[in-house]
Amino acid sequence: MKNDSFDSYAEKYDAWFLENRNVLYSEVKLVAYFLKNAGRILSMGCGSGLFEMILRKEFGIAIKDGVEPSADMAEIARKRGMSVEIGTAEDVCLENGRYDTMLYNGCPSYIPDLEKAVGNSYNALPEGGRIILIDIPKESSYGLLYNLAKATGTWDHVLLKDVYPRNPYPIELVNQSNWRTTAEKVALLENAGFSGLAFAQTLTKHPIYSNNMVEEPVAGYDSGDYVAICAYKQ
Repeated sequence: MKNDSFDSYAEKYDAWFLENRNVLYSEVKLVAYFLKNAGRILSMGCGSGLFEMILRKEFGIAIKDGVEPSADMAEIARKRGMSVEIGTAEDVCLENGRYDTMLYNGCPSYIPDLEKAVGNSYNALPEGGRIILIDIPKESSYGLLYNLAKATGTWDHVLLKDVYPRNPYPIELVNQSNWRTTAEKVALLENAGFSGLAFAQTLTKHPIYSNNMVEEPVAGYDSGDYVAICAYKQ
């Protein structure tokens, strides 16, 4: 999960979320959805720790530890009170049974070998432990827009005129991504040995309107641009 752009654009990443506050809080609520009685949580690809800070302060969910490949991102997360190890989800050495929940919020599309990362988490989780993958599905409205922007190399293209949000996600970070379909992520989880899959989603409006209001998460995966998959090691 090595993405050099995140070192150069760490502050830009935070600024985008803070400028799109309703999108941010819709996503935070989705992250919180599967974290009830989650035990000790490791945030994989924790980024700047923005979500973890909000979850701690406003939802009473404490996520103290993270893994993050970007040194700049990790430094911001540490200033927000997290203990962060520099490393990748594929190769980080995880102590067996130390964590009850492995949280992958917004990072699966930036992990080149997601299969290896999921397997690494499965091996480290105790029986009954859970993994939560949260990301933009490739088949969603955001996924299609982002892939079109990535293919054209810019948001300023005639094919994208008037169909993307006023403050689009930074193109430098879009270019680093590899979005996967929900079906692909389900297959990775099941092949690793996870079962008992459950789904929740948010950002159900077209991307142009997704920042108009904060949405509550709803079950399922067929209409949201941000989807959470929770699975268990049984």
